[in-house]
Amino acid sequence: MTDRQDNVRNWPDELPELIPFLPFVVAVWSDDTLSGAETALVEVGIDQRALLSPEARTSLATWFDADLPPNARELTTLRRRVTATKIDPEAAQPRSLTELGIAMWEWETAGDQSAGPWDQTESVQALAGAERALGLLGTEVVRRLRGHAAPALTTQPRTGHVDSVRLREYLDRDFRDVRDRVLAILDRPELTFPPGLPYEAHRERVLEAVRILAAEGLGALAYPVATGGSNDPGASIAAFETLAYGDLSVLVKFGVQFGLFGGSIHQLGTERHHREYLSRIGSLDLPGCYAMTETGHGSNVRDLETTATYRHETRELLVNTPSVEAGKDWIGNAARDGQLATVFARLIVGNEDHGVHAVLVPIRDANGEVQPGVRIEDRGLKLGLNGVDNGRIWFDEVRVPAGSLLDRFGTIDQSGEYHSPIASSGRRFFTMLGTLVAGRVSIASASVSAARHGLVIAVRYAAGRRQFGPSGAEETPILHYRAVQRTLMPRLADAYAGHFAVRSLQKHFASATSDASEVEVMAAALKAWTSDNCVATLQACREMCGGQGYLADNQFAALKADTDIFTTFEGANLVLYQLAAKGLLSRYKDEMGGMDLRGALRYLSERAETSVTELNPVTTRRTDPAHLIDPNFHAAALTYREDRLLRSVAARMRFRLRDGMESLDAVNEVQDHLIALARAHAERLAVESFQRGIQEADADLGVILTPLSALFALSRIEADRGWYLEVGYLEPIKSQAIRHTVNELCTQLAAIAPDLVDAFGIPERLLPELVRYA
Repeated sequence: MTDRQDNVRNWPDELPELIPFLPFVVAVWSDDTLSGAETALVEVGIDQRALLSPEARTSLATWFDADLPPNARELTTLRRRVTATKIDPEAAQPRSLTELGIAMWEWETAGDQSAGPWDQTESVQALAGAERALGLLGTEVVRRLRGHAAPALTTQPRTGHVDSVRLREYLDRDFRDVRDRVLAILDRPELTFPPGLPYEAHRERVLEAVRILAAEGLGALAYPVATGGSNDPGASIAAFETLAYGDLSVLVKFGVQFGLFGGSIHQLGTERHHREYLSRIGSLDLPGCYAMTETGHGSNVRDLETTATYRHETRELLVNTPSVEAGKDWIGNAARDGQLATVFARLIVGNEDHGVHAVLVPIRDANGEVQPGVRIEDRGLKLGLNGVDNGRIWFDEVRVPAGSLLDRFGTIDQSGEYHSPIASSGRRFFTMLGTLVAGRVSIASASVSAARHGLVIAVRYAAGRRQFGPSGAEETPILHYRAVQRTLMPRLADAYAGHFAVRSLQKHFASATSDASEVEVMAAALKAWTSDNCVATLQACREMCGGQGYLADNQFAALKADTDIFTTFEGANLVLYQLAAKGLLSRYKDEMGGMDLRGALRYLSERAETSVTELNPVTTRRTDPAHLIDPNFHAAALTYREDRLLRSVAARMRFRLRDGMESLDAVNEVQDHLIALARAHAERLAVESFQRGIQEADADLGVILTPLSALFALSRIEADRGWYLEVGYLEPIKSQAIRHTVNELCTQLAAIAPDLVDAFGIPERLLPELVRYA
């Protein structure tokens, strides 16, 4: 073995057959690391296949000896030689170390066969095998060794390809004037709060912000004109949805006061209640509460324990909390500001329980003093929404006039008899819970807005934040990386799909001709689905912003903390999914001749097998791009999933009920199936709403929105590909093609993502300075 310094000085002249290895030596030792395993792989590959002379093999071994790395001078000498060696300018530029090494050998030896075996395929293949063993593949290694500049990136995210102003005008075409009014108010300093406000200061600022909104007439939009309102529930939802771009404690307190408290009197009261209360509620002269939930029963409103017992001799109702667990819990406006509460209680008239009704009960006087017989406890510091004064309320035989009963659906006449226009107590109960539908529509809408807020921050940040990148070139915007695209772009598609879904829900809710049961199912499913998406989206956006996303000033701390409860507001999501699924099952009763639920289940299960062929699903192996991005395929796939789940859960329920199982137990055993059905229903609604929105847009906007719709649908199919494979709707080759198409759509949309989030129209003042445009 010769001295290594002599090898550096004399190697190309004495052993020209080793010239192709020069790039390898420089590349592997540039990082000062080479394992024994890697050495063995190279040596075995060369020994078995390359036709080197014994002397060349011995010399080569010294350069790949993991225990004897070259010193800095030796490595510098070799690097200069690799950089300086000319390559035939007429030949194609090398794309690998093997090609570079052979090109250097050909240039220096003019292809002299006596200079080595490199005119033989077997030896070149051995060299390529060593390259693979060392993991030195790719043109970047060659470029770095030769000192060439990195090529310009051709797929970096860019802006200016979408008219975000026109897109925003289309997205907000309904109630645009109301939305603009709210955005202008949110832009005021009085409605912009710094993070970390002290507890009481935050509450005070929130109350004053809601006063400003009330003074602008926004609180009374849904109330009758005679009480100072606009009789426009659609406008009210639009205002609420837009408020979600600001401080979410303001949003929630606004919703409690005008939506839940005022809405309960509007929906459950009669003309005299409207005249007496609504104008004062709409102006915030009368702050109030919506006291439904109890500690011991949570979502189970039917079995709440609070009672309102009628005393005919005094024409009064005695409102009572029979146990500590029956206390009204998490009641917004209760801990500090509320004066009057809509209390949901079991109405007892003449020793007969008529079920849950709503009664107005004073809890404080005008000076803020708690009324006799009422006990209130501040719920204290929470995970989020600390500008809202949540509390617990207990009642000890509190007397209120019989006229305090909100008696639209159940009244007590002058003789002390109870009457209701709805004979069925069950139907009456669900009718009285109609105020919850408005709340669910509102939370679904706000969830989409909060998710969009987070996406604006994350997408702008990812488009501007540079990290890593080609050697010798600028760092790369992280939105260029597929992992980031794969994280953010499906979430952006979800937000657009959620937008069209909730706008469709809002129209159904505001329409006097809509089927109330259908709206209830839609509201339950979409409230749960959009709030789940909101929580997941904000977490993904926070992570994509790295450490910056963890700073309170950059808003994710508040967004995540304040929206987490959206999954519980107006009904816990798991409960709402089941409510929606049961509604889907029950809906078939009318379609099947008025048969009862058991009959409907039997009918559905009998059709479960034959209906599959009637659905005409697309070919399970078809993978051509035109098919994969076809809206008809997307709608068919999501409709098939919902229909199949509906029929299969019907069959499972039927078998259990047929065998004598109690309904509660049967539902419990198929609970996971019911939840899957409801989620599938929500996503089918979303894709259909999205596609309808594209059809209503002009051609230019349709071109922009179509890939978003495709990404939404395909990412939903991809997320549930296990189910689709199980039932035979997809075959593996198609599942793989869908994954590939999702990747392509993510890259395509990343290029215009900043414009797509700008179309949400959130004022710059409401965004963190980190991502504000100058």
